[in-house]
Amino acid sequence: MSKFYNWKNGINEEELTDVVNTLNNDGIVIFPTETVYGIAGSSMSEVAIDKIYKAKNRPREKAINIMLADKKDINKYAVVKSKMEQNIIDTYMPGPITLILEKKEDFGKSFTLSNNTIGIRIPDNEIAQAILKRLDYPIIAPSANISGKESGVDANEIKEDFYNTVDIIIDGGRIENAEASTIIKVENEQIVVLRQGKVKF
Repeated sequence: MSKFYNWKNGINEEELTDVVNTLNNDGIVIFPTETVYGIAGSSMSEVAIDKIYKAKNRPREKAINIMLADKKDINKYAVVKSKMEQNIIDTYMPGPITLILEKKEDFGKSFTLSNNTIGIRIPDNEIAQAILKRLDYPIIAPSANISGKESGVDANEIKEDFYNTVDIIIDGGRIENAEASTIIKVENEQIVVLRQGKVKF
């Protein structure tokens, strides 16, 4: 049975410690962002990665992006190869944008599959940032929905699908005007929009 934490009126530090310990020990956690709710696990834990694929009923051939607390950490996991990529990072991060970059060869093989790229997102949300800043690794964090369903925007609705499959659900309130992050990549110094979301190109 999942723990249910109400952070609508602020982050509970004791519960935050529990969230971090859970992620450090192969657990998975549902949390709000500025776009939709995400389901998080350590990108370094094969156990957590497998749990997320199973909880979402997500096909294993679909890659998952990562979230970081700070853009200065991007070069630990990916390669910024162009001036435009760097300009996007400087202009839009943190924020509701996911940038596809060339990944470091030895990172994320089980959730990036055969791709040599990885999606990077730095959320602009107090709860998401509080969690990420307490971790020394990126999280994978696809949207908190069963694959094929609409992305989750309300913790009380989300728990109906995940109450027995995740360790913790954090209620940060209903996300109004929710829209997924925009996913882009740069090809030949041109922005290619892979998914139109909150940031419009």
